[in-house]
Amino acid sequence: MQAESPRPASVLTRAEVEQTAASIAAMQEPSGAVPWTVGEHTDVWNHVESAMALLVGGEVEAAERAYDWVRETQRPDGSWPMKIVAGEVEDHSGETNMSAYIAVGTWHHWLVRRDDTFVRRLWPTVRRALDWVVGMQLPWGGIAWSQEWHDGRPAGINDDALLAGSSSIYQSLRAGVALAELLDDPQPDWELAGGRLGHALREHRDQFLDKSEFSMDWYYPVLGGAVRGHAAHDLLAASWDRFVVPGLGIRCVEPNDWVTGAETCELVLALEAIGDRERAVQLLGDMQHLRAEGGKYWTGYVFSDGVHWPGEHTTYTAAAVILAVDALDELTPGSDIMRGTTLAPHFAELGLECGCTPESSAEGVSSGSRRPA
Repeated sequence: MQAESPRPASVLTRAEVEQTAASIAAMQEPSGAVPWTVGEHTDVWNHVESAMALLVGGEVEAAERAYDWVRETQRPDGSWPMKIVAGEVEDHSGETNMSAYIAVGTWHHWLVRRDDTFVRRLWPTVRRALDWVVGMQLPWGGIAWSQEWHDGRPAGINDDALLAGSSSIYQSLRAGVALAELLDDPQPDWELAGGRLGHALREHRDQFLDKSEFSMDWYYPVLGGAVRGHAAHDLLAASWDRFVVPGLGIRCVEPNDWVTGAETCELVLALEAIGDRERAVQLLGDMQHLRAEGGKYWTGYVFSDGVHWPGEHTTYTAAAVILAVDALDELTPGSDIMRGTTLAPHFAELGLECGCTPESSAEGVSSGSRRPA
């Protein structure tokens, strides 16, 4: 008997989603760059997230201009500058999780459009990006945060690893391997790196730089897909009361008295990915107090003062809303992008340097999707 499709959450109508996508397109620069907000900087992670949301919301031309910008601004080593303002590089440093995310965006575009020409056009960009990221893996499995640049050339590596950033990279590697399989261009180094990274995210979170005051460090191991099953539910339960503000959304930073829309929607996506739809729908509804004229979204809200913070509408907040609605209502074939059943299977834990056995963290992911060791 075929299972019934999940009941749509219907927090927003399709017309409202399209209106929000149009608000992102309205802030896109002529180059194709999607900045945080008008006059602010562009980084490739939030830019790609916006491109994904534009596609969901029917802004296909704007989405493809955004991906053209990604191709045109990639550096020869596979990275992108951390901050670009109106076409000028403000921070040359390369951040690994930002650079890796093009793999997720490209796989998402394939799911939605099934455009083989587009995928083949983006593949060299994805391959260079993930090769650079994998080259930044630390011996214990985490991925170094960034590479500094001085005088227009790469300098030292910041060898701290960020838990949220490495969790996002785990999803990017699964998307990259899915693309490699689609194009019959195997990338065994990515699979090996993904296995070691997944193990670190499940078993050695204490090795990452301590950013536990940020909610992203709490839910990202689930959002990125490295932690699933009972372990995911336990992880989210552990800090729920620290970060969730009933009726408003979630805190960006503890103990600051503000909630932010993007983080709230990312938690919505994490909850949906592990089957907790009831709380996902509730949170998505709770954060709609941030919706503004024309389908734009305020970044956050200082509830102790009753004011929006900061006083701006951001593309990445609007994009996170659209992706959350898509995950819950299945507006497009890309709605699975965080749930991850279309991504490459979870990687075998090979080449570990921590002394653990490969089976030690098997409970943290779905055993049905793990590659055999």
